[in-house]
Parts: sequence; structure tokens; C-alpha cells
Amino acid sequence: MPGLVIVGAQWGDEGKGKVVDLMAEQADAVVRFQGGNNAGHTIVRDGEEFKFHLVPSGILYPGKTCIIGNGVVVDPSVLLGELDGLSRAGLDISGLKVSANAHVIMPYHIALDHSGEARLGKNEIGTTKRGIGPCYADKAARLGIRVQDMLDEKILKKKIMAALEPKQLMLRPYERDPAWAPRLDLQQMTEDLLTFGHRLEKHIADTSSLIWKTLDAGKLALFEGAQATMLDIDHGTYPFVTSSNPVSGAATIGAGVGIHDIDEVWGVAKAYATRVGAGPFPTELFDATGDLLRENGHEFGTTTGRPRRCGWIDLVALRYACRLNTLDALVITKLDVLTGLDTIKVCTEYRGADDATFETFPYHQSVLHRARGVYEELPGWSEDITGCRTEADLPQAARDYLAFLAERVGTPIVQVGVGPGREQQIWTESGQTASKLRPTANA
Repeated sequence: MPGLVIVGAQWGDEGKGKVVDLMAEQADAVVRFQGGNNAGHTIVRDGEEFKFHLVPSGILYPGKTCIIGNGVVVDPSVLLGELDGLSRAGLDISGLKVSANAHVIMPYHIALDHSGEARLGKNEIGTTKRGIGPCYADKAARLGIRVQDMLDEKILKKKIMAALEPKQLMLRPYERDPAWAPRLDLQQMTEDLLTFGHRLEKHIADTSSLIWKTLDAGKLALFEGAQATMLDIDHGTYPFVTSSNPVSGAATIGAGVGIHDIDEVWGVAKAYATRVGAGPFPTELFDATGDLLRENGHEFGTTTGRPRRCGWIDLVALRYACRLNTLDALVITKLDVLTGLDTIKVCTEYRGADDATFETFPYHQSVLHRARGVYEELPGWSEDITGCRTEADLPQAARDYLAFLAERVGTPIVQVGVGPGREQQIWTESGQTASKLRPTANA
């Protein structure tokens, strides 16, 4: 099959990186298509933990082409830091390619991100303050700096001047701040970006063309989303969302391929639900069970370290994500975190402020913010499942739980995670027929 898209089906942090890492073994190209270094993937390989923010997860495989697509916004200092760390770990980074059309996060984008949160008085949206939103805003306003601009001093300086002009008033406090002033100096910014461009030049490419060659040869291209469906700027819980489109349809735009190049779409969801930052979360738990899920699931952000809000799995939102992304299959992660619970609750519908119940995700924010989950209870299990390697090894209660999710959502489950290690990812029996892909000998 030529194209597989993997997206988050909840509010992010579902374990997409591990799934991509596993499937990258069969791929020739792994493509990140949106977001920036506000994302974070944690992968455990042979007991060693790797954290990625911009580099696609497939970089752990020698010989793979790993692409940062045009839909990504790139902080070059962060990217170079990540590449330096991978090099020190002895990993081959020669296969990394960055789209010449990707936009660059500038120091003034980060300043504006901090300024915006300061005006709010607190971090209400939940932004990571890494300049992602302001960079996308400049892209839409046609004031953006692109990766290819770092290779041309004359164009670069002219574009920075044009981008700075409408921001002068907002940036004035930072220009007087000794800590910020050097970073916002036109000459310094130009020199820094030219230096970054020189170091990255061997990685900068026409990435769409590289992906086309992979697809035309009948090889697997793996498209990796950041964040998740419920944080989509158009279809998520706006304004408590990210600044890009993490849904499967954005893979075509953010990578530069056509819709017929996408052959299969997988969504990744935890066996429960988490969310970082503010915004509606109908199944959130404020009790000891929520604390237990956070502790057992190590629910702290890869990028920010912030504790995640925890709750029961939400099938109303998950059905919405399945339809929005046209998911062919689901991957359920962190099933082991539920071990030891006598009863597991599953949200099957919402109850509104007027006591009406509904099974479809509400389009109106006033309804959603007042919605609370209506639950069905399933028996839990006490057996340690981290050593399970096949679906048949799982306790009957765990298998029943998975079957309940698949039946109520209407999407087959292709893989199940029972721990952080790559060997702890189980292919289900239904997954063998639901997907055109098959597990490799090592998966």
C-alpha cells in the first residue's frame, strides 16, 4: 500500500510516536505534516528513551527518509538541537529532509506568544508559548519566513523587515528588555538564520517530490500527525485548540500529495482519555481514580511537563474523530493503566444542561461546555498484562473491553498497547484483516 496516515483520535498524547516507530520499519518515507515543536513523541527502544519534537519518529531506522513537510512550522534552533542530540547518540540523521516551503518560527513569534498569554493574565488556551500560533498567523498573512529564505541573505532581511513592521507596537516592551533585545535585533536575526540555513542546507529539499517517488514506486509512505483531532483548529474544541489541522485530510496539504495517495488512516486513542490545558473535557475525573490514572499512566507532557487532566474514555468524541478522519482502524494504547480497577466506565453519550442526552458530538460550544458523560460500566481486571504478547494472552475482561469499544465506535482495533516498549504492542486478530499492513517479524 502506498500511503498510511496515523493521527491522534483524542486530545493528544495518545502514543502516536510509538505506533509510527513500529510501522516505520515497513516504510520507506516517514512524513510529519503539521504542527511544530509544541508536539512531543516519546519512544522507548531497547530500554533507551527518545523524545522527539520535530524530527519524525522513523529517524531511529537507518536508511529511512524522514521528512518535515511544508505544513510544519520549524524553529531551526530546536531542530538543530534535536539533530545534534541524535548524532551524539550515534544515530544516522542523513535521511532527514526539511521542506523548503516549511515556515520558520522567529524570535518575535515566541515573544508574541508570551505577550498574548500575558494579556490574558493566565495560560487559558494552553499554548506551549513556542511561537507556533503567531508563526501560522504570519503564514496566513503572507508575512512568513520560509526555510528556503535562510539560504538567501537579501531576501531574508527584506522579509524580516516586512514581518516586523506591523508588530512594532506589540514588540516594544521586549525590544527594551535586555534578555529579549538581542534576539529581536534585525541584524542578529538575519545572521542567526543564515547560520542555521548553512547548517541545515544539506537537509533542505523539495520534499513533495521525494514523497511522490516513494508512492510511485509502490513503497509505503507513512504520514505522522502531531496533536490530535479534538485539538484541530477547525473541528476541535475551539478556541482551546492548536494552530493547525491534525486531522487526516491535512496530510495531503501538509505533505504535498493528493487525496488518492492516502490508502489507509489509523487513529490512536488511549484506553482512557487525557487533555492538557483548558477547554471542555466531558469525562474528566476529579477524584482518586483520576489521580490513579495520572500516576499509573505517567501523564505529564513530553514538551511542557505539565500534568494532564485524566478521565474515562469518551466514545462520543471518539466516534466523531472516526468519522472526521474516515478511520480504517483504531490503535488503543495504555490498556495496562486500567489494570487493578474493579470497574471501568465508558462514556457512551452526553447529558446536557437541560438533562437531554445525545450520542453525537455537539457542534455548539455552549452545549459542549455544559455536557457531562453518561456511562456504562464494565468489569475490570487485576492481572498484570504488560507481559501479554497476543490478544489471547489478555484477560477475558480486557478483551471484552476492547470488543465493546470497537463495536460501539464501529471501527476495528488493529493494535493494542500494554506498556511503553515496542514489544508491548499487540496486533489483534481483527487487525490482521482490517488493515492491508501486516506485522513484521520484529513487531
